[in-house]
Amino acid sequence: MARSPLEYRTDVWVDWCPGCGNFGILAAMYKALGELRLPPDKTVIVSGIGCSSKTPHFIKVNGVHTLHGRAIPFALGIKLANPELTVIVNGGDGDLLGIGVGHLVALGRRNLDITVLLHDNRVYGLTKGQASPTLDRGLRPKALPKPNIHDAVNPIALALASGFTFVARGYALMAEHLKELIKMAVRHRGAAIIDILQPCVTYNNIHTAEYYQRRIYRLEEGVWDPVVRDPAERREKMLNAFSKAFEDGDKIPIGVFYQDPARDTMVDRFAERLPKYLESPPAHQKIEDEGRPIIDGEIFRKIFSNYVVETE
Repeated sequence: MARSPLEYRTDVWVDWCPGCGNFGILAAMYKALGELRLPPDKTVIVSGIGCSSKTPHFIKVNGVHTLHGRAIPFALGIKLANPELTVIVNGGDGDLLGIGVGHLVALGRRNLDITVLLHDNRVYGLTKGQASPTLDRGLRPKALPKPNIHDAVNPIALALASGFTFVARGYALMAEHLKELIKMAVRHRGAAIIDILQPCVTYNNIHTAEYYQRRIYRLEEGVWDPVVRDPAERREKMLNAFSKAFEDGDKIPIGVFYQDPARDTMVDRFAERLPKYLESPPAHQKIEDEGRPIIDGEIFRKIFSNYVVETE
């Protein structure tokens, strides 16, 4: 039986602008966490800086509100220290695709079992509407004195090229559909990202709810199969996903673009190199005794037995 979404709500006032797409994302997260029955003490939400990065304050699980662009390396450290945890990153397009884009690429390469929810409203909402990395060149939302001078980053194409093994796009005002995508991403074993399109009602007067409503269609409504079931399919499925990634005009697809459940994760790679890693990950090791740092010799020997040569 699913948990009630109410179990995951905190008493912190949700202070986004009325009509913000973040409300739809938060509603989808509450429902997804409840239907997945995720234990709050085994779940961690990590964020950086921005409107979307307030999310950990509103969800009753472990929350880490970190630095601008640095949510992913914090999440990576948390997951590697304790692989038992479910780790979810919430960040904006400016946070994760601007200052933090190098960490996003690194996560894809490592294929660590983390879910990234990218709140994509094409502007920097918290700092008053500047162009974000996903805003197309030549567009001029109302806060810009002149049209955007930079080319846009394509989050789907970047995630595919970086090695993410679950790549999807959702829409903030279709919370039920987004909820299902979040559940799929969390269940997926490997690096997962959902590019979530959302209106910014305060600063983006171009990509409005009406704009998306006229253009969005669901990939699953057609003949579409993004799942890699055999390694021989990877190239074809990847190329198909790239072709859909660049549909961003009169037609904007949402849904799962690519999923490769059989790729090994970074935890698998660590466990192969350090055979006792899963038995004794860093979070389970004793590191102090009444404030005095200690080294557990037995754990040390288990982890590094292949590398230590004992001499008389």
